[in-house]
Amino acid sequence: MLSDKVLYIRDLADCPPSYLDDPGRREFFEIVWLQQEDALHPPQYDFQTVNGHWIYLIPPYRVHQLNKAGKRGVLISFKQELLEDDLKEFLLDVFRIFNLQGEFSCLQVSEEHAQSLSAVYQLMYAEYDQDAVNLIMLKALLKVLLLKLIELKEQHFTLQDLNEKRVYEFMMLLEKNYLEERTAAFYAGKMGLSAKRLNQILKEKLDKTVVQLLHDRLILEAKRQMIHSEHTIKEIGYNLKFKDRSYFSRFFKTHTGQTAQEFQNQARRYVLKHDNTLYAD
Repeated sequence: MLSDKVLYIRDLADCPPSYLDDPGRREFFEIVWLQQEDALHPPQYDFQTVNGHWIYLIPPYRVHQLNKAGKRGVLISFKQELLEDDLKEFLLDVFRIFNLQGEFSCLQVSEEHAQSLSAVYQLMYAEYDQDAVNLIMLKALLKVLLLKLIELKEQHFTLQDLNEKRVYEFMMLLEKNYLEERTAAFYAGKMGLSAKRLNQILKEKLDKTVVQLLHDRLILEAKRQMIHSEHTIKEIGYNLKFKDRSYFSRFFKTHTGQTAQEFQNQARRYVLKHDNTLYAD
């Protein structure tokens, strides 16, 4: 169903299993907008409430799925190729809001901003629902929606305290450099901090050190590639800049309790059986 699409829009209640089970889905960015619903995760900041408008920004090739069973809201999925003619700076902003911590990012939206986003969404859906779709129009409306989300992300950023902003900055640096740079000194230096101070901040806010977060990111990427690519374990270790397969295998088992091959076999069986996450089991 998705093989010939670059954009897919649905009400969550009407999203069919054919979408959820489609192997092409993994290539799509997903915007999941829960409308007047409880969040799917505990609120992280004191300016957030449990119930409201929540927007989850889920990048392609994610490992985990969010359980949206029975929730009110809408789904907007799109491929990167729909934005490839845009300015590099805009694309980078899009990647940042979707990939804050490698899995998904989340925004709580005020009623005022929800109305503004809804106006754009209604235009998008009306155009999408036409027999003869104007892709240029849809692309322009998607860009407006994404620009509004980028703006909201910046506003969310300003509400955080200084150390939360430092965590955000660190996560951006980590996302850009984790394959090449694996020392606390590198990230601390980029942020104008000592390695000790950076670790103190991360421990306070995330209860993890630079090295622990770096390892988490490597494990996440390893899992993504094991599930969503045809690479061998050796090739995945090479992609992640490990010197040899045995070192990568020890690293993976130390952090997950499973060998890489055991995880890959188990995950592929699980995905085949449980990929439908818009509906309760």
